Amino acid sequence: MSGAGVRESPINRFNTHIIPVEFEYYEPKTLREALELLAKWGDDAKVLAGGTDLLVQMKIRKVEPKCLINIKRIPGLDFIEEGDEGLRIGAATKLRKIEKSEVVRRRFPALYEAVREMASVQIKNMATIGGNLCNASPAADTAPPLMVYGAKLKLVSLEGERIVPIEEFFTGPGETVLRPGELLAEILIPYQPESTGSSFIKVSRTSMDLAKVNVAVGLTLSGETMSRVRIALGAVAPTPMRAREAERHLEGKPPSESDFKRAGEIAAGEIKPITDLRSTAWYRREVTKVIVADALTRALSRAKGEVGA
Repeated sequence: MSGAGVRESPINRFNTHIIPVEFEYYEPKTLREALELLAKWGDDAKVLAGGTDLLVQMKIRKVEPKCLINIKRIPGLDFIEEGDEGLRIGAATKLRKIEKSEVVRRRFPALYEAVREMASVQIKNMATIGGNLCNASPAADTAPPLMVYGAKLKLVSLEGERIVPIEEFFTGPGETVLRPGELLAEILIPYQPESTGSSFIKVSRTSMDLAKVNVAVGLTLSGETMSRVRIALGAVAPTPMRAREAERHLEGKPPSESDFKRAGEIAAGEIKPITDLRSTAWYRREVTKVIVADALTRALSRAKGEVGA
């Protein structure tokens, strides 16, 4: 959902610490009320959850919505619940709540590690998992773990709901499959098979910066071989992505250090990095080789149930 565009003005060049545009503001108390507002305003509306990205973008006039819809007070969007088939997380659930969740830490360690590495405690007490996904940054830290786990997203509108695999959610930097009038309501994460291990590694300039490269992996052991391997990367392409060739190189083989190293090299050939203010394309490729292998090694230890992995 795009704003009204960037105006050619000196104010665009710095953060004024105020929001220098006029807009309508709503605090709906029910999901239906929020959806009715979204249907009415369409692309002119922006959803406010934590606001840690949106408000900054508004201050520098990168986006200029005519309407803000604050969903913080809507019941049923802030929760973490275990179901029969998986974990359900409300889109307005704060990152700090996810970080402190014992079930996330125990059953989905890559997601826990990703959230742990994000921002400061103050920001995590405001930012939401839904906002991190809908902002659609190529470097979104929650995206690779959710890809590895095969998560699905529940999108709702006045016309009903639809379930979208997370791999189909991102269409480009800042762009998603969300339609005008549609809202991300819930993240559905299926439980992983027995003997599965997962991990997340992030490389950034500082401990609270966006990633230069991030990676999540998951692998399942069946006897002496790896029957299921997932490798997902962020900040190395226009959207978070799976390294499918690297996955295929490993599946059906016994785990080995040499094959993990080779998988990192293959993944580095699959990515499409750019040079920007955080890193160079060359560095991103070189780092990918290393952290993919390291993440696979850690995931293997967890799949084996090794203490402290």
